[in-house]
Formats: sequence, structure tokens, C-alpha cells
Amino acid sequence: MAHHKPINSLRFFALFISFLFLCSSKPTQGGNHGNDQDGRHAGAAPRLQTYIVRVQQPETATFAGPEERERWYRSFLSVEAAAEDAGMGERRLVHSYHEVFTGFAARLTEEEVTAMKKKEGFLHAYRDSVLHPATTHSPEFIGLQLGSGLWGGGGADGLLGEGVIVGMIDSGITPGHPSFKDEGMPPPPSRWKGSCQPPEFCNKKIIGSKTFITGNETATPADDDGHGTHTASTVAGSFVKGANILGNANGTASGVAPRAHLAIYKVCTTSKCQLSDTLAGIDAAVADGVDIISISLAGNPLLLIHNDVITVGAFGATKRGVFVSCAAGNFGDPNTVVNDAPWELTVGASTMDRSIVANVKLGDGSIFHGESLFQPAGFTHKVLPLVCPGTNLSNDSPAFTCQPKFLAGVDLKGKIVLCESGGGISPQDKGAAVLKAGAAGMILMNEEFSDTILAVAHVLPATHVNYTDGYKIREYVRASNHPTASILFEGTMLGFSSPPAPAVASFSSRGPSGLSPGIVKPDIIGPGVNILAAWPSPVRSVPSASPHSGGAYFNIISGTSMSTPHLSGVAALLKSAHPDWSPAAIRSAILTTAYIRRNDGTFIRDDGLRFGQASVFDIGAGHVNASSAADPGLVYDLGTSDYVAYICGLGYTDEQVTAMVGERVSCSAITRISREQLNYPSISVQLTEKSPTVALSRTVTNVGEATETYKVEVDLRVAPGERNLTLSVIPQTLSFSAVKEKQRFTVTFSKPVGDTMFSIQEGSLQLVSAKHVVRIPIAITLNPL
Repeated sequence: MAHHKPINSLRFFALFISFLFLCSSKPTQGGNHGNDQDGRHAGAAPRLQTYIVRVQQPETATFAGPEERERWYRSFLSVEAAAEDAGMGERRLVHSYHEVFTGFAARLTEEEVTAMKKKEGFLHAYRDSVLHPATTHSPEFIGLQLGSGLWGGGGADGLLGEGVIVGMIDSGITPGHPSFKDEGMPPPPSRWKGSCQPPEFCNKKIIGSKTFITGNETATPADDDGHGTHTASTVAGSFVKGANILGNANGTASGVAPRAHLAIYKVCTTSKCQLSDTLAGIDAAVADGVDIISISLAGNPLLLIHNDVITVGAFGATKRGVFVSCAAGNFGDPNTVVNDAPWELTVGASTMDRSIVANVKLGDGSIFHGESLFQPAGFTHKVLPLVCPGTNLSNDSPAFTCQPKFLAGVDLKGKIVLCESGGGISPQDKGAAVLKAGAAGMILMNEEFSDTILAVAHVLPATHVNYTDGYKIREYVRASNHPTASILFEGTMLGFSSPPAPAVASFSSRGPSGLSPGIVKPDIIGPGVNILAAWPSPVRSVPSASPHSGGAYFNIISGTSMSTPHLSGVAALLKSAHPDWSPAAIRSAILTTAYIRRNDGTFIRDDGLRFGQASVFDIGAGHVNASSAADPGLVYDLGTSDYVAYICGLGYTDEQVTAMVGERVSCSAITRISREQLNYPSISVQLTEKSPTVALSRTVTNVGEATETYKVEVDLRVAPGERNLTLSVIPQTLSFSAVKEKQRFTVTFSKPVGDTMFSIQEGSLQLVSAKHVVRIPIAITLNPL
């Protein structure tokens, strides 16, 4: 087993330049979201840069409409900028925001921004940055079955997501794909105020489409990347029979909320999204009347809450009653979770119980699990010579990545080649290089600290194995005089024929949250590994491969970009079933009904750094369980004023809080909420020498039976050698006599006397009745200082 290494500077820097979603227009998976915070290229900065400017509308001012407000926005521009914007030069005003954010995006010089700060109503200027974007079986895996629960009644009575509008902030959509057919769909709700640009993109499934690509006036909502098509069909795709990729994962594809409507806001081109465009998409979605916003993008893990434009926009949407679901990021390491404000649902990624099997059998009889989308018919089961470029070199030699320059002089003809992932080369390019050198097959092993296997459409007979097994295969090559292997292609395996699931994907960003230290983030995990969903074009493993006919193209990709739309779909189902629930109530229902054990009865595993039981900072409340979320029994509710009091309680200045919420706030004039006291469905506390005891309260609202009694149960996991802390809950019993009745309880944590060790203890607090189990995760940091 690999030992954890400190994060070196190169790896830390990679967090900020890697893609958020583990995919590109090729059928590969991988990548994290990057954020170029100051938006500059090497060398001198351009004179004009795009800034997102937040302003406060004067209390005495009223505007007849968006045009009049935009004229007020233009008053913040300098005389020179206003003249240029009026047609005498480069267009300066890029976007006007009206719903989630009072302000605008404009092309400005630094001197113009400095001068603008002196104008009445100015609050904050954010420099624009570039963002890079972060199923047939997954609905069943999260507990959805046709004719039962939220998928019961064929869509009647608000089920299957009917009547809900989901806004997709992404790279567009592929109109005409069978996943977006509108057969049996009702017309848009009367509250819908959006439009289709152009009209031919829409039907009763896709009811809105708009494009926000600065500098490209001819852009349409057509998806030139694939990412937006994939995520939209995961949320609300219609039922499509016979969906598969290269004959694998065959079945009936559908989104999580197949009768929900889609509104498309294209803010990304191929792997590139401007922050100012993204905010414009969020702003338009709220103005149009969406119920759910799904964002598979993210920002810098180190941004403070008032400097994170996505978080600021999400706050404005939540204030309007819109539920916002966001990707946690694909950075993989601890303390890298993004989109972690308490008003955002922060979604991590998990595996599920489906594998497209391509096992490795070594000459000594050992068998290792592997996967591949390319399952060649008739590939030999005979053992072949097995080679590994750089076998006699150190474990970190770049030769292991099978870069073409390291293959020179190595005899690969008729052999199977072991290659390590990475080195800046895609799996397909590695395969092409070894194939060109005459290889018969390839075994691709993960890099260190990664046991998540990604199924790829390889260009030759190949398989992908995790790092743990890949290391054993490499040691076998080193120790054997005549190493041999075969690849056994066995097709799609489900349930217990596949490895135990779920596990936390190695790429999924972990907590704890630096932005929201009093709560556990990420909130939840959902299917995000090897997810099959709609795709704009056919996926081929080799040039002779035949694509699926009829334009019903599908692809399998991975990332928190894929897990996020699963949760957005669950939120749509809940909004349809409970239209009066607040965004916080919907989030609470999702979190308190999650589960923490795999399908084999063991605790959810971490496929990343720990290779053991996942922590609450990996999984949050656990894995989504849609079959239970519609009837949670109790919810932990919150309103906008609670969030403002919480931000003040974190110690931000009045100016910073004002920039965050868009209106003047004096923290001294409101009752602040300390970081542990927010009425959130998770608890994270720190016990120190100065504060050895912490007491906090939570309030629950009854949404179950009118008469129901709950008893408190606490489960704390203590590692060997650790001392038990003291935890008490008062009262121990909560008895309800009416729906919507609220009751409060207090939890007190006390540090062990004389404890001098730093440790983190985890567990859960459950409110248990005869019909419901309402569970929230707990994390307690014991700090000797």
C-alpha cells in the first residue's frame, strides 16, 4: 500500500490549472477546474480587462425596467469608456445583471476601476477569470424505480419532476437528441418567462436556450464540447431505449427527473468559461423563472466568500427561492472543496455498481480487476509477453508514462505494455504510441493515491487498473524472468458482480471547508464515475468502429461535473413533490436520508489518499438515497437572514458582507450566528485548550406525520488510542403534534481532561422515530492549542 506523501509545490500548482471535469471532447475522463485569478497572460497585462462590478441601488431610486437600470450602470463608466461604448470604440459594457447581482461586467483599465470606487453606490470590483468545466443505470443506483416513490404514477401528482424547470449553466445542448424529445411532456409552466434563441432549439422538454459567450456574437446554444449535453441529459433526459457505448452499458437511459423541463444557458465554449458570462447565465436563469440551477463549474479553493463570484451569484439565486447545486471540484486532496457556501449544495463524486470489465491475468495466475469501453471481439485469451518501459528505473521515472521518446529501442511487438497514467498524455495517445510500436495490448495503471478506475474507449485492446493493482503488476514484471499476461474482456457487470459500491472517487475534492468551517463540506456524494449520458457525436475506439445509429449518441465520462446533475435531478424531484419547500428544506431532505454503507454492508471506502474508510470530509452526509428523500420526517430549515448573520459571525467586515449580499449590512446591528450555530444538517466543531466545551443548538421542522416522537441516538467513531470526548444532547426526546411544528435541541461537546493530542473524531447524530431516521454527520477537531 502506498504511503501518503506531502503535497509538493508542483502538485499544489496543478490544482489551479487542471480541469474541473474529467473529460474533454474526446471520450476520456479526467481533469479539474482551473481558475486564472487575474486573467493575465505572461508578459505585460492588457490595458483593458473585464471586471465584474457590484453596485448598490440607491434606496430612493426606482427603475422602470432593465433598460433604465442599465443606463444607471453606464453612469459608473468614465467619460472615455462611455463614449467608446456608445459606438466610438470598443464595446465596454459586456453584461448587465439584474436578478442575483446588482451590477455589470465591463472592459476597464485599472485606473478606471480606481476612479469608479469613489462613486456613490460602488461596492466591489472582481477581475474576470477563465473557468474550465469540472445514464442507463445511475438512476436505479440512487434508488429510483419506475412506478415507485418519486418515479411512481407515471408522472402524475408531481412525480418524475413534472412542472419543475432546471437551468443548466454549461456548454449548451444538442437539440434533436432523443434524450431531449418532448413526447408526453406538458407545456411550460405559466410562470415561465424565458425564451429560445434561436426558436428551433426548443420544444416542450427544452423550453429555453440562451447564449452568453463574450466576443462571439454568432454563437448559438449548440454544444461544441459535449459536457452540457451530458449533464443536461443526466438531470432531465427523456427515456431512450437501447442506449449504450460501443455495445456496453446497454439499457434504457433517462435523466433523474425525466419529466422536468430544461432551460439552457450556454456560458462555455470548449473547456473555457468566462466568469462574467457564467454570472450572466445565472442571472438570466433566475429572471426566466427556473426552480433549480445546476452548475458543474467551480472556482479557486482559496477564495474568500465575498470574492467568489459563483458563490455570490448562488446567494442571489437562493434569495429568490432557487435551489443551487454545484460541483465540489476534482482536486482530490483534503481542503480543496469548492462551492462550499452553506446556501450551495456541494456535490462530491462516487463510483457505482457497474463495471465494463477487462481483467488482467498474470502468468503467475493472479487476476486484477480492470475496465475498458473497447471490448474487442475475438481478442486472444492466450498469455502474451508483458513489458514495462523503464522497469529498472525508479518508481517516479517518466518512462513509466509511455511517452513516445521512452519507447524508442524497446521491443514491444506482439507484447502487452504496462503504462502509468499522467505525463500530460491521454490514454488514447498512450495507446496510439504503443500500438505504433507494434504492441498487442496495453495495461494502463493509475497514478499514486488513485484507486478509481475510469473506463476509456481505447485505440487498441487495453484495460485500466487502479494504482494498488498496477503497482503489484509492475513488481511482478521486475521479479519475473519471463513476465506474461492476458486481458480478459468480460463486458458489463452489475450489482455484486462489480466491485463493492459506492466508493469516493479519488479525484473528488475533499474537505474540510475553509470557507464554511462550522459545517461539513462536501454535503453529499453521488454517481460521478463512468456515467453514461447523451453526447453530440459518435464515440469510436478505432476508425473502423461503427457508431450507434440514428443520432442517439452516448458517452461515458467522469467527474464531479457528472455527480452534480444527479443531485440537481433529485432536487427537481423533491421540488415537484413538495413545491412549498425552501431550498434549505430540499437540501436537508437530501442530506438527512443519505446512507454511509456500501452494497456489501461495509462503510463507504475512500479510493483516494486513505484507501480505507471514507471520512465525513470525503462524503459529507453520505451517498444520496433518492428513494427516502421525499419523506425525511424532519428538516433543518434556513432563510436568507440566517446566512447573513452567519457570514457576520465568521468575522467578515461590514464592507465585505455588503459586497457579498448586495445591500448595506451592519453586523453590529444584527444578532450574529457563530460558525457552529448555523441551523445546518451537519456539525463541525473545534475544541481547544481555551474553549474545551462548545454548546450549540439545532431546530428541526416536522414535515412527516402530524403526531410523531423522535429519540436521540449518537454514534461516535473513536480510533484506537484516542480518548472519548463527552457529548450530550438535551432533550433526548422530541414529540411533535402538528405538521410544520418546530422543536429545538442542544448538543454539548467537551474535550477530554488532560488531552494533549491533535485528533479528529467523527460520527453522527440521529433522530429516530418508528417511521423515520433523520441523520446528520458530526466532525469534532480536538486541538491541544
